[in-house]
Amino acid sequence: MAITRLGPNQDITAAKIAGTINFKNLIINGDMSLAQRGTSITGLTNESNYGSVDRYKPIINGSGTWTSSQETDVPTGQGFANSMKMACTTLDATPNYLFVSQKLEGQMLQQIKKGTANAESLTASFWVKSNKTGTYILELYDADNARRISNSYTINSADTWEKKTLTFAGDTTGTLDNDNAQSLQFNLWLAAGTNFTSGTLGTSWAANTNADRAVGQVNLADSTSNYILFTGIQLEADTSASDFEFLPYDVNLQRCQRYFQTYQSGGMICWSGTTISGANYFQQVRHIVQMRASATIGNFTVAGLNGFASGDPSIDYGDPLGFRATKQSNGNTNEAYFMYKYTADAEL
Repeated sequence: MAITRLGPNQDITAAKIAGTINFKNLIINGDMSLAQRGTSITGLTNESNYGSVDRYKPIINGSGTWTSSQETDVPTGQGFANSMKMACTTLDATPNYLFVSQKLEGQMLQQIKKGTANAESLTASFWVKSNKTGTYILELYDADNARRISNSYTINSADTWEKKTLTFAGDTTGTLDNDNAQSLQFNLWLAAGTNFTSGTLGTSWAANTNADRAVGQVNLADSTSNYILFTGIQLEADTSASDFEFLPYDVNLQRCQRYFQTYQSGGMICWSGTTISGANYFQQVRHIVQMRASATIGNFTVAGLNGFASGDPSIDYGDPLGFRATKQSNGNTNEAYFMYKYTADAEL
């Protein structure tokens, strides 16, 4: 049975106006249209940070070095404008593990009824293109109960967009926590060593056994010529795949900003007005949208100031709605101000 649900920052009226939009896709940014961190990030290796495209994290351990990028190479006539590319820049003939992951909050997943007699089947669909043909693995991981299920698909033709559909049975064991922490992890494997391939592929939900996670997976890390592209990723509560649900760009942006926001152009005015030399001045900064949790504020660049010493303000008293910036004046002036650019990260 298909599930109708609303996404973050959306209400019933907005959903009705949208008509065909019911937020069936559990994956955020499935069309790869958002890349707030940048369109290309190089040097990804060994448990690296998030890549270029929002909400997708390359999980790498002993499996070469990679570049993650947002691309315009897409399947013809399907409505997509962007894809995510992983390209190998340093090879590893004997990898440990490498997969691209999206982590999902438990409170966004209650409708799949996991851990009950009515647990919903989940169907994943996506477009994929690679120079390396062979068997690849898609894995779902229940982080609340340490349970996993894997399914395989085949890239049949090199350098050709192909659509794949995989269905996972509902799991009647292990309910998901109803909170803002990670509950489900969506893992697209790209390389796996013997620790993850020496058993039998775990195609039914079961307690974690590493040897069963990625049996048959090809090694995409074995050549610096290797690459893979994904777009149109959808995970829905159903036994079959429906057409990809395109969201308006602004809606998709707000959903991504729940986890990561960036102020990289212009500069945020954090305080302006009269100052007294030596006094501390405070400004509460509100996030664009409420974030998943209290965010880590970083990548400060002072964009302009007057009446204050150079350097970054201190940040404290953060919560999902925003944070406080504090800076000390170094002069008496009626036109004091300070501005800066920054990022806010509340990723899982």
